[in-house]
Amino acid sequence: MSTEKLVSTETPNLAHPSLATPKETGKNFPGRVDINDLLARVREEKKKENKVNLVFFSLFASLIFVVGLILSF
Repeated sequence: MSTEKLVSTETPNLAHPSLATPKETGKNFPGRVDINDLLARVREEKKKENKVNLVFFSLFASLIFVVGLILSF
């Protein structure tokens, strides 16, 4: 029995391009991560989520108000 590993050097032909392995973009990331940058990013995402939730809530409330107004007449 052989213990050598067989490695395929061919690239697979994938039907969908998103299934292919990503190529490096050449960006060099620093060795350290600043926790303040991460926290700021999370806060920005939360603000965006809160705005979206507020918009949906106001649309729902206005829909309920309009339906109630129509049914009252």
